[in-house]
Amino acid sequence: MTDSPHACAFAAVRDFLGQVFTTAEGESLETVAGLKLSFTQARLVFTLAHHDDPVAIGDLADSVGLSAASAGRNVEQLVRKKLLVRTENPEDRRVKLVAVTDRGRSLAQSHLKSKEDAVRTLLDDLDPAQCLALVEALKPLSKEEPHV
Repeated sequence: MTDSPHACAFAAVRDFLGQVFTTAEGESLETVAGLKLSFTQARLVFTLAHHDDPVAIGDLADSVGLSAASAGRNVEQLVRKKLLVRTENPEDRRVKLVAVTDRGRSLAQSHLKSKEDAVRTLLDDLDPAQCLALVEALKPLSKEEPHV
């Protein structure tokens, strides 16, 4: 019995992402380890790097699946490392807001760049026709138009 098309697609995407992450993680994790960040702390920095405006600690906690207390403790450590900055909400001083600093944003961008470089490395082995076929195959999964 053969696998369903969905199972084959899943296996292909899983294998591709596995190659990307294996290639990219070594370099990006060295940076995170050098700053002595936990996985949770890295997730908080990377999550905040996608926001232009400060985020309430409670909202940040919800977005990454932490309790407000746990998020607060991790935020405190990240503020000490100068990766995040904490301020009061001017509309409600009981609410603490956090934002990523330039140093934190640089860390997040470096992490993303290592993954992008890994994808480029894998795609370098494809000929132009294969690249265009890949663009077409990925269109149903993309929320935006690919840049061709």
